[in-house]
Amino acid sequence: MAFERLGTATAPRQLFSTTPAQRVALARQQFFEEGVRPSGLVGEAVIQSWLRCTRNHSDRQRIVPFDAVTPSRLHATLARNRELLEVARQELASMETALSGTDSRVILTDGEGVVVHVTQHPTGAHQPVLRKTARVGVNISERMVGTTAPGIVATTGQACTVDGAEHYFDVLSQMQCAAAPIRDVTGRLAGVLDITMEARRFGFDAASMVALYATTIENRLLQAQSRDHLILRFQASPTLLGTPMEALAGVAPDGTIAWLNGAGARLIGRLPEEACERDVESMLGHDLASLLRLERREAAQPLRLASGLGVWVQARLKAADGADFRHAVAMPGQTSAMVMAPAPIETAPSEGGTSQAPEPEAPQSETLREHSRKLIEEALAAQGGNVSQAARQLGVSRGTLYRRLREWREEDKSAAPSEFFRETANPRS
Repeated sequence: MAFERLGTATAPRQLFSTTPAQRVALARQQFFEEGVRPSGLVGEAVIQSWLRCTRNHSDRQRIVPFDAVTPSRLHATLARNRELLEVARQELASMETALSGTDSRVILTDGEGVVVHVTQHPTGAHQPVLRKTARVGVNISERMVGTTAPGIVATTGQACTVDGAEHYFDVLSQMQCAAAPIRDVTGRLAGVLDITMEARRFGFDAASMVALYATTIENRLLQAQSRDHLILRFQASPTLLGTPMEALAGVAPDGTIAWLNGAGARLIGRLPEEACERDVESMLGHDLASLLRLERREAAQPLRLASGLGVWVQARLKAADGADFRHAVAMPGQTSAMVMAPAPIETAPSEGGTSQAPEPEAPQSETLREHSRKLIEEALAAQGGNVSQAARQLGVSRGTLYRRLREWREEDKSAAPSEFFRETANPRS
């Protein structure tokens, strides 16, 4: 077979096929029998997958082996992906409820293509292929089962659909699948979300649905994995905050952008690869001190990005131990500049068309760690040193607060004991 011709610019022959099945049949004939690239008949992602599969799987008619899953392998798979499964649990349940009237299966794999969750469908007896593949612990990567949507996503990191005979192996030609990637805070592929149906075509836009839920899971994972970050949620319309369309960014204590989700990268207009270009002020147009002041506001605040685009933003401080100080509120009598400072200096026009007046800036040297410590000390002062009441005000556990106080006392051994710490010696519940 003249596969060297696949890299040429040979135009596809005149098409007379009208159905998807006819187009795929013609594409397979051109690719596998004539060695011609079937451009325009199937997607480029499928063509590239076929090219990879011809190097690894010579017999397209063979029965695809699906590895048996031992108890130890199952346990190890679930243990490795505990965090992914935890953040995805709510969305997986929602998907399965929405798809319960169809024959679709929801499949979640890890970044290597190993199944970590699958819908247990009551019609499984009528789905011979899914009955073998749809099991936790089974590897459905491209290397193992050829061209499939989750296999392509695990290989390329790009969302795709694979329809019927677009699958490399003939035994999978009755399958329909759509998959989308889920990335973690490092940008690596953490998982693949897939909707699969056997012997029937999707009666809905499976690609859009799986992309929506994969984005929601990814957003949850990014926030769950953030430690000691100021998490920014922003969009051009405040009604989009809290939806899969919201932009997210994690700001590190050194004033750099630690991570961005897809919507965030699109709104900012760039995702720099060099660490020196990740400075939050150059990317967002505001320094860390200004953004920290947003953390004190529950409601979304207007903000003008470096590009001039006006957005609405909410900020939440996520501590290194996972504590969330979003619910810390100012108490009567507090005079800290951090507590009293309102919105950022430069803001976008409000919905009523007026701009907010400039506000005094917080000290430039203030870090996320210093900000969280200040919040705790202010809460303790407002509550007369009572740790239990301060923890309730901050929305964290008393144990978390005690751990913080112990850490700071060890760091400040040479300093005089603060009146704020008297609760640790004589706690009042």
